[in-house]
Amino acid sequence: MRVVLALGSNLGDRFATLQGALDALFDGPELTFVTVSPVYETDPFGGPDQGPYLNAVAIAETTLEPWSLLERVQDVENAFGRVRKERWGARTLDLDLITVENVVMNDPDLTLPHPRADERAFVLVPWVRADPEAVLSGRGVADLLEELDQDYVRPRPDLTLKGPA
Repeated sequence: MRVVLALGSNLGDRFATLQGALDALFDGPELTFVTVSPVYETDPFGGPDQGPYLNAVAIAETTLEPWSLLERVQDVENAFGRVRKERWGARTLDLDLITVENVVMNDPDLTLPHPRADERAFVLVPWVRADPEAVLSGRGVADLLEELDQDYVRPRPDLTLKGPA
């Protein structure tokens, strides 16, 4: 199944955290790396006053079912010191399952596709750079972006994430 994962960090060494998370996610046979987007720096979206994020999107193939994939994502977040104190608060690492193939789920702990992905340029901009033909809930991601403010999503060409060796 094709999987889209959003990565974000705004505490500590943000870039090292994103690279470490990417390495950790793909440290196992159940998740196969396809591509990773360029890195973007973004202003926080909602929540308390906090510093800017680094964001990227990774695309993978997996044999894991969505619940097992969520567990893996949360294990990686925890390994990087993720603390869930405040909604939309600052974080060392934020990993979100955006889509898992064509799976549709509406559970309080896992909603697929991600319920607010279509409102977030910090997810859609890197995603469309990684996959220009990407589709979310039947609409092209590039088309969804036309409806959003993208000014707060700034490219960081000096930072390049590397896929697993």
